[in-house]
Amino acid sequence: MNRLTERGGLERRTSTETSAVESRRAAIVAAIRQRGFMTIEALASQFAVTVQTIRRDLNELSAAGRLERYRGGGGLPSSVENIDYADRRTTLLSEKARIGRLAAGRIPSHCSVFLNIGTTTEAVARELAQHDDLSIITNNLNVAIGLAATTAFRIVVAGGTMRNRDGAVLGQLTCDTLSQFRVDVAVIGISGIDADGALLDYDYEEVRATQTILQHARQTFLVADHTKFSRRPMVEVGRLEQIDTLFTDQLPPPEIIALMERHGVTLAVAGADEP
Repeated sequence: MNRLTERGGLERRTSTETSAVESRRAAIVAAIRQRGFMTIEALASQFAVTVQTIRRDLNELSAAGRLERYRGGGGLPSSVENIDYADRRTTLLSEKARIGRLAAGRIPSHCSVFLNIGTTTEAVARELAQHDDLSIITNNLNVAIGLAATTAFRIVVAGGTMRNRDGAVLGQLTCDTLSQFRVDVAVIGISGIDADGALLDYDYEEVRATQTILQHARQTFLVADHTKFSRRPMVEVGRLEQIDTLFTDQLPPPEIIALMERHGVTLAVAGADEP
């Protein structure tokens, strides 16, 4: 009995500590929403914790998509500028890998595939290396180079101007190239999904290329981790009803699920138990 009581007490303290952390993080989000940006030092002073604790809080909140982690502090998610590509490549690696495996598993061998810009799209491409006899059309040089090194696939790289920071190929020539094809499956990544079902991104040229892909695919897969449900970029790519299947790592908000059910969009959630 004493052991049970002691163990129960330990569990209560652990639960209390967890609740305190969550309460503090919710209050950090509220404070940053009110001010737009706060330094680590200001947050540490306001919440009477160490700067190391605030750094951990900001990292966790950023990974969850609740705010953006900037040098020296935290701020609201930007509607005009995406997170740096190098940072995106190292964020939510296991979640993106699970999404990639799940989406690639729904794509058969011996077919044609569009792959656009994005780190989650690149995760799908890595899994497609296990397939046979694919034709890949892409405006993502990272996808093209990675698959060329590991497969004998036919790979078409859209012409255009390369964006140095992330290997994207963009511009009118890109859209002209993509529009010449009619493929079996398009795999697209985006930067945000609004509550009304709008698919959003930051760069108009990138959006134009994705819109061209959407118009020339028989079936469209959207790959998006859970943070995309809380981000609001300003350029509209399209609508959720244009998608056949959404692949993500957590259940979307209820309003998104309702929209998907209304428009017959399939939901595929790659849980932590995915191989």
